[in-house]
Amino acid sequence: MENYTIIIFILAIVIGLSAFAEKSKLPYPILLVIVGILIGFVPTMQEIEINPEIIFLIFLPPLLYDASFNISPKHFKTNLSTISTLAIPLVFLTTFWIAVVSHYMIPGMTWPLAFVLGAILSATDAVAAVNITKGLGLPEKTLTILEGESLINDASALVAYRFAVATAMGSAFIIWKAALNFALLLGGGFLVGFVMSKILAFILGKVRKNINVTVSFMLLMPFVTYLVAEHLHVSGVIAVVILGLAMARLSNKIFPENLKNNSKSLWDVIIFLLNGLIFILIGLNFRYILKDIDDGMILPYIGYAVIITIVALLTRMTRVFFQKKNLQKAFLKNKKGKRKVSEHALLDFGNSLIISWSGMRGIVSLAIAIGLPKFLEDGTPFPHRNAIIFISVAVVLLTLIGQGLTLPWIVKKIKEIEEKKQLNQQIPKTHNN
Repeated sequence: MENYTIIIFILAIVIGLSAFAEKSKLPYPILLVIVGILIGFVPTMQEIEINPEIIFLIFLPPLLYDASFNISPKHFKTNLSTISTLAIPLVFLTTFWIAVVSHYMIPGMTWPLAFVLGAILSATDAVAAVNITKGLGLPEKTLTILEGESLINDASALVAYRFAVATAMGSAFIIWKAALNFALLLGGGFLVGFVMSKILAFILGKVRKNINVTVSFMLLMPFVTYLVAEHLHVSGVIAVVILGLAMARLSNKIFPENLKNNSKSLWDVIIFLLNGLIFILIGLNFRYILKDIDDGMILPYIGYAVIITIVALLTRMTRVFFQKKNLQKAFLKNKKGKRKVSEHALLDFGNSLIISWSGMRGIVSLAIAIGLPKFLEDGTPFPHRNAIIFISVAVVLLTLIGQGLTLPWIVKKIKEIEEKKQLNQQIPKTHNN
C-alpha cells in the first residue's frame, strides 16, 4: 500500500512540475530527474523496487506504439538509411568501444563484464531527446531520425545484452549464432507485429462504430503484441513498432475524425504520465544504488562514468558524421546518371551535431542494469554487479543532465549560424540589384 501511495504522490509531482517547467527555462525531463534525486534522499522516503520485466511491459509498449503511430511515414522512409545505421551498427559499435575502455580502465573488469556494461549503455533514449527539444523548432526530419532510431535500437541493445550476460555466466560466444539469433529475433518480431496488426484491423472493422470499445482495443493491443512476441522469444520491441506503423496507415483510411481525436487525447495523457514517471524513477533510484557502493569507490566510479559518457558521445558523433559523408557520396550521380539517395535524406552539419548530441541514455539502460542477475549459475555472486549498476545509472544521469542541459543551447547556436548564413547570402543579391 505504501508503494501505491508513493506512486500517486509521484504522479502529483509530475503534473505539478509540468506546469512549473513551462514557466522555467529548465527542460522538463531534467527537472524531473533532479527532483527525483532530491526526493530519493528524503530520509522517510520508501525505496521503490524496479522490476525490469514490469518496466519493459508497462513503459515500452505504449511509448513505442505512440512513437511509431505518430512518426511521419514519408520522413521515416526517406531517412531509413540513417535510422537503421544508428539503430543497429551504432549500437554494436558503442557496445564494443565502451567494453574496450572499461576493460582497460576499471580494475577487475573482465571482457565479458565489460561487454555487459557496454550493452547496457549502447542504446539511446529518444524519449528524453524529443522531450528536451520540444518547442525548440527542430526540423521534422531530425525528430523523425531520433524517434526512428529509438524504435529499433532497444531491440539491438537487448540482443547485445543477452549475449553479453550469457558469456559472463559462462556460455561460449559464437558470432554466427549471435548474428542468426539477431536476424530471427527481428524477423520474428516483424512477423508477430504484422499478424497482430491484421487481427486488430479485423476487430476494429467490426466494432469501429463503438468508440469506447475501439479505443480500448487500441490501448490494449500494444501490450498484448509485446507479450505474444516475448512469449515466442522474438523481439517485442519490433513487434510493437510494426503494429504502430500498420495502425497509423489504417487509421487514415477507416477511422472517423472524432475517433482519432478521442484516441489521441487519451494517448497524450498516458504518454505524458509515463514519461514523467520514467524520469522521476531514474532520479529516485540513485540513492538506493549509491548505498551498495563503498564510500571510497564513489568518486572513481563517477570518474569512470564520465569517461564512458565521453567515449559513447565520440563514437556516436563519429558514426553520424561518417553517415553524413556516405550520404553525400551516394547523392552524387553514378555512371548511369542516377542518385542512390534523395536530396531530402542528406544531413547538414547542424542536423548531424544535434543528432550526435541527442544520444542520451534513459529508462531502458536503467531497467537492463537493475535486471542484472544477482548470481552466476554456480551460485556465486555476479562479479562487479554493484559497480556495473552504479556506473550505468551515473552515465544515464550524466547524459540526461549534461547533454540535456546543453542541447537547447546547441540548437539555438546552430539556428543563429544558419540565420547569419542566409543573411550573408541575401546581402550580395541586394548589392547586385
